Amino acid sequence: MFDKVLVLSASAGSGHLSAAEALKSAFEMRQAARVVRHIDALEYTNKLFRRVYSKTYIDLVNNAPEVLGWLYDHLDKPWKNEKRRLAFDKLNTRPFVKMLEAEQPDIVVCTHFLPAEIISWLKYKNRLDCRLAIVVTDFDVHAMWLCQHFDHYFVALEETRVHLSELGIPSDKITVTGIPINPLFAEHKDRQAMRRQHGLREDRITFLVSAGGFGVGPIEHLLAALAKLKTPAQVVAICGRSDELKTRLEKSVRTLPSGGAVDFKIIGFTRQMDEWMTAADLIVGKPGGLTTSEALAKGLVFVIVNPIPGQEERNSDHLLEWGAAIRVNNLPAMAYKIDQLLGDTERFEAMRDKARALGRAEAAFTIVDTLVGFQSRSSAG
Repeated sequence: MFDKVLVLSASAGSGHLSAAEALKSAFEMRQAARVVRHIDALEYTNKLFRRVYSKTYIDLVNNAPEVLGWLYDHLDKPWKNEKRRLAFDKLNTRPFVKMLEAEQPDIVVCTHFLPAEIISWLKYKNRLDCRLAIVVTDFDVHAMWLCQHFDHYFVALEETRVHLSELGIPSDKITVTGIPINPLFAEHKDRQAMRRQHGLREDRITFLVSAGGFGVGPIEHLLAALAKLKTPAQVVAICGRSDELKTRLEKSVRTLPSGGAVDFKIIGFTRQMDEWMTAADLIVGKPGGLTTSEALAKGLVFVIVNPIPGQEERNSDHLLEWGAAIRVNNLPAMAYKIDQLLGDTERFEAMRDKARALGRAEAAFTIVDTLVGFQSRSSAG
């Protein structure tokens, strides 16, 4: 058992935070630490730096995704910009460093590269004596995840393990686990029971749209495109914490032609995403690392729309290569493309089977168990 565990994320997108919360829950459920805390590293930086890391990221996602894609490719040069980036980050994270030195954790588990980079430097300077585990929260690994002074990497794919190894990371310091998701996704729940519980029809193909995370373009256009499906279906749109978006979408779907084959259900913030995913057959939207991992854990076929250039484009490539997704590049053709898929029952079921086979619902527990195993062997030695 660990005395104190810090799980560190950064609020640049919700995926890093969700992965950290999943790990915190897994540590608690395994009773693997006396104290476990999840801390957003950006809360310990200055206001301008915090804006650059969080709000600017969201602004680029919504308004200039092509710039984000250019930055992703431009900065993906292993071991090239490390010193310059570290100097900039050190200048803006002094409160974060003070917090770490005051906390003195046994182990830090990072779901974002910013805190991992700072801790690697502190370990090098002998200012922090703790283990550093780095959990990569996308299917591919970007150069910004690379650190010199660490104890272990956890990655989503064997391909990513090979990539890191080729970049000089020792193979015995990399474990393939999948991306950590809420432990609730590991619980078996019946699809039809979940549909009854949430007021859905049991006999309809069911789509899930995470509207709050769609980001690029008006979500109304996406729902209008789904309304043209000929296959009888129901669409659940999850709006997150935005009451304005929920009101807007409710108004939007009332203007769609009545008597069609598609019913819509607009949902606000929910803590039951595992149940909504259990009830669904397909998920429509952008393939972020966490969303994709959750969907695969529930065996959902992915309909990819507007992936963010960079990491989501690469996640898309993997889903398509595995045969667990289709990609829609033009919304006017969406209904046609989905109807074609659903009309080919053998192909659709094969895609569902592939998604189920790729799911790693136990990833958070696997990471915690692996770290506890390292701790036990170290204590015994």
